[in-house]
Amino acid sequence: MRFAPEGLPFIGGALVLSLVLWGAGSYQGGGSGWRVAFALAAAATLFTTWFFRDPDPRTPEGAGLVVSPGQGKIIDIREMDEPAYMGGRARRITIFLNVFDVHVQRSPVDGTVEYRHYKPGTYAVAWLEKASEDNEQASLGIRTPSGKVLVRQIAGLVARRIVTDQHEGEDVSRGQRIGLIRFGSRVDLFIPLDWEVTTEVGARVIVGRTVLARQPSGDPS
Repeated sequence: MRFAPEGLPFIGGALVLSLVLWGAGSYQGGGSGWRVAFALAAAATLFTTWFFRDPDPRTPEGAGLVVSPGQGKIIDIREMDEPAYMGGRARRITIFLNVFDVHVQRSPVDGTVEYRHYKPGTYAVAWLEKASEDNEQASLGIRTPSGKVLVRQIAGLVARRIVTDQHEGEDVSRGQRIGLIRFGSRVDLFIPLDWEVTTEVGARVIVGRTVLARQPSGDPS
């Protein structure tokens, strides 16, 4: 199992705290207060380790597939305006990530990054519609031979850090890591209206593996 490098300080800190509490409790005779403190620290270590996991996505092969950029539950699919990069109407697929989901994001397609934008904001509950406008977010626009794709990382109620790996001009491959959001959050995927959607609201999706859409047949990416 791989772990996101951004999580190593958190994992290490929680582990050190657990060891210190265990040692101090043993030295003090192991009272119930020490046992509770150690149990809480150990639980925090296990949770932090689980949260920052970065498993191999086993990205599917095949022309035109669009895989999920995030892991969680599909909570909304709608047509809407996206003027910042898509330049007009687009299909938005919204994925809600709870604190137990993998929080690494991956590129849904092969292409070239030609847009990157960070917007500071609030930290409303990520499943609310207003989170798409008001919350802290980072957007990555990818050009493919058959159209544009936009991945938007949106912070949630307890998220306080969005990491985006790529810069404009870099090529990305389907399933390649493109970033990470710490703790509860959401990911919005924007695709052209003529691309076929293959998922539905309520579906659980796996980052880099679940196919959410297909590009028009005959396109090479």
